[in-house]
Amino acid sequence: MSLDKFIQDGQDPKVVEKIHSKIATMLNHDEVISYIALQKKPAVTLLPDSIAISNRRIFLCEFTKLGLATNFEIFNWKDIKDIAFKEEIFGSKVTVIPFTGENLSIDYIPKTQARRLYQLIKEVLEEIKSSGSEMAEKTVAETKPVISKPIVPVRDIYKDTSNEVQLPLVEETPKIVTPPIVQQDNTYVAATTPQQLTPATAASAPEEEDELTMKLKKLKNLFDKQLISQAEYENKKAEILSQL
Repeated sequence: MSLDKFIQDGQDPKVVEKIHSKIATMLNHDEVISYIALQKKPAVTLLPDSIAISNRRIFLCEFTKLGLATNFEIFNWKDIKDIAFKEEIFGSKVTVIPFTGENLSIDYIPKTQARRLYQLIKEVLEEIKSSGSEMAEKTVAETKPVISKPIVPVRDIYKDTSNEVQLPLVEETPKIVTPPIVQQDNTYVAATTPQQLTPATAASAPEEEDELTMKLKKLKNLFDKQLISQAEYENKKAEILSQL
């Protein structure tokens, strides 16, 4: 595989080849390396630190024990919050800022490589942010409840009431049900046909009192007014009752 695209900004070809071969063994399916930035200190550095990016992850590589061991800090793109770099007298200091954990920095990255690295990482982060917003909007749209209006029957909408005739309300006159009459021999006589209660019936005058009853009332009235004595009252009362 040609490594020409990884040495266009002054990277050391031998170091790029060594780092590329190490990272290539850790790549996932459909994952490819996009860029490799190498540390370049003022003094001669045989095995410098480096930052490599792929279409899926960021690799921070540090050689230790005279190149016999290598430490890798690997981040998925979704775990990266931001990328920053600071230009100094000798190169730039590039800092990877994850959402959780400490920031990781590599200094003495040549300014050209640092700018290129910053540009590529920013593009990926903006793309992830944009796609995340679209997914969030889609999720909200899918989970938003749909309020449906009740369906009104067609017959109710087009009901023609112009020819309808409303009949006046007629109040029913309450009826009096006459209970059966019990005779002295304990036989029942069917009641007459129920009659309607009319104002004339309700206002009918009470039956006239007979003559003897009137005499007794007058006699009692005289006694109450002390116009006659007790003996006279009793004698006259007995006389009236004898006429029954």
